[in-house]
Amino acid sequence: MSQEKTTLEIIAPTVEEAVQNGAAQLGLPVESMEVEVLDAGSKGIFGLGGRQARVRLSIKVLEQEPKAAQPVKSKPAAEPEIEEDEYEEPESEVTDEALAVSKKVVEDLLTRMKVHAQVKAMYQEQEEGEEPVLLVDVQGKDLSILIGRRSETLNALQYIANLIVGKQLGRWVPLVIDIQGYRSRRERQLRQLARRMADQAIHTNRRQILEPMPANERRLIHLELRNHPKVTTQSVGEEPYRKVSIFIKKN
Repeated sequence: MSQEKTTLEIIAPTVEEAVQNGAAQLGLPVESMEVEVLDAGSKGIFGLGGRQARVRLSIKVLEQEPKAAQPVKSKPAAEPEIEEDEYEEPESEVTDEALAVSKKVVEDLLTRMKVHAQVKAMYQEQEEGEEPVLLVDVQGKDLSILIGRRSETLNALQYIANLIVGKQLGRWVPLVIDIQGYRSRRERQLRQLARRMADQAIHTNRRQILEPMPANERRLIHLELRNHPKVTTQSVGEEPYRKVSIFIKKN
């Protein structure tokens, strides 16, 4: 067994808030993490032109020695309206070993967060032409703490789990964590929202801009409308306020 560091970057108005927010998302005390200030931020003049602080939090996790890495094949470029960093993913293979490792990793993370829950890992088929993903389903009582505001805690947990699983297996695995069916419900809501806002863009002949969303949710909007005959999509802005814009296709 070897000890590896897993990192998470957080953006907030101040360094202190970024550190506290990151600790809250991970469910770990600040003392158990190493803090690296990437950008102290600034308040600007009279509250204008300010820049948010950015920190990197590192936690130590025990990991098995990784196996020899396997070459990763690249996929063709994504369609123009779907941004590469939100759509393209390296090819991978979901195996029984990956299922077992992912289940154990998530169980260990929940134990460290002092959360009691039942964890199951399974294959989940995707739309035609897409690789199946490894779904880790977490069930239990009062698990809203694992979801957080705008699913920030859930996304942080999934990010860390992906890093650990990838290191242990020596390759990237498409891991998705769902808490009491939250992601499936949220996906249905986002697909409905995408179609509704597309209709509104057509009806008003005006660009529709959605609320800020994390990359995985923006990707769902892009995918839902990528074959729409009249509208197209584009992500605009900078993290953590990046949004999806829906507008009429040019003839």
